[in-house]
Amino acid sequence: MANFIDYYKILGLSKDATSDDIKKAYRKLARKFHPDLNPNDTEAHKKFQQINEANEVLSDAEKRKKYDQYGENWKHADQFEQAQHQRSAGRPSAEDYSGFSGFNNEGGDFSDFFEQLFGQRHSSRQQKTNVRYRGEDYNAELKQKLSDAYTTRKEIITVNGNNIRITIPAGIEGGQVIKLKGYGGPGINGGPNGDLYIKFVMDNDTNLNRTGNDLSMTVDVPLYTAILGGEVTIDTLGGKIKLKIPPETLNGTKTRLKGKGFPVYKEEGKYGDLFITYNIKLPTGLSEEEKNLFRQLANLNK
Repeated sequence: MANFIDYYKILGLSKDATSDDIKKAYRKLARKFHPDLNPNDTEAHKKFQQINEANEVLSDAEKRKKYDQYGENWKHADQFEQAQHQRSAGRPSAEDYSGFSGFNNEGGDFSDFFEQLFGQRHSSRQQKTNVRYRGEDYNAELKQKLSDAYTTRKEIITVNGNNIRITIPAGIEGGQVIKLKGYGGPGINGGPNGDLYIKFVMDNDTNLNRTGNDLSMTVDVPLYTAILGGEVTIDTLGGKIKLKIPPETLNGTKTRLKGKGFPVYKEEGKYGDLFITYNIKLPTGLSEEEKNLFRQLANLNK
């Protein structure tokens, strides 16, 4: 299939990769291609979406098992296994399913899938009325603010006129996709409903930049505080924080606040780090007296 994406290749892994290997590869690549770090790079944005999609599948044991077994057709493993069971039990054969064009959302048809797995092709388009088919999968986008994604919250979304109450875990990322089982199209002849796949689109409404679970920001520090030392209060998503500024702090100095970053998705109580870069602000609009004091300092350093 032309649109098939090799999830292992996307993450730079082999098929025998462990769950820890997948997690490490995802975090490394997510930092590298995150939209906040590549604001005008469309290829990086596309790569970031593919990385999230690959992680969504390979980090889920059930999805990964289906992906390893069925490859590009993994999303339809349930339909195939049901059809295979019916076929082996003397119920409808592959021939009965060849007319079901809704099997593959990405092009292809049901008979193509059976040809790959059974090595044969059936041309009959007859569909028996007692065969149950799974409903179509739905895809939707949901826009979120970065500040909202900091906490777990409930939201009501409307899909095909139906209101669905969902819980959005803290730490959700832009481009990430979650599945709501059974909220897709209705099944045929009593078959199960399809699933609903929700893709999140993130709007950064803060002065913070997010890279994976880490946050970064620039903090202005008055010249006098930078020279003599002191404190600066900053606003973060978790509340106000007082920073201690050491004497003679240089412009561009960086510091890390461990555990003050973004919550880790579905790992309650775990957070990334907050990286801060100090921007020393020079005073402006000085009075003549203040200028004289600076002249005295300049003379002392001659």
